[in-house]
Amino acid sequence: QVQLVESGGGLVQAGDSLTLSCAASGGSFSTYAMGWFRQAPGKEREFVTAISRSAGSTIYANSVKGRFTISRDNAKNTVYLQMNSLKPEDTAVYYCAAVPATYGHSTYSRQAAYDNWGQGTQVTVSS
Repeated sequence: QVQLVESGGGLVQAGDSLTLSCAASGGSFSTYAMGWFRQAPGKEREFVTAISRSAGSTIYANSVKGRFTISRDNAKNTVYLQMNSLKPEDTAVYYCAAVPATYGHSTYSRQAAYDNWGQGTQVTVSS
């Protein structure tokens, strides 16, 4: 098991940028693929992006492709989410999550595959 703590959320204006961080502890970070999910008010939690354990592969939801970038630093046990050109519809609580890399790339967009979750960080984008 790995413990995850997100940070970096806040209130920004449409068009602004924001970078979220997720620090991991208590486990072998480099053995996990990492994902970001989000939950907007009144909606179900949805997949945003994921990165393989070596950062060699990334996947994105269509809604954020070209605007968001996921990265990781295995030496720092941290995964990042760089969010550019933010829109009001990006307003949500953002969660990072870890899935054993051995589960395979096909699982990385599936919430049910992840069994390690952070507490979430709020991102609010005003128009």
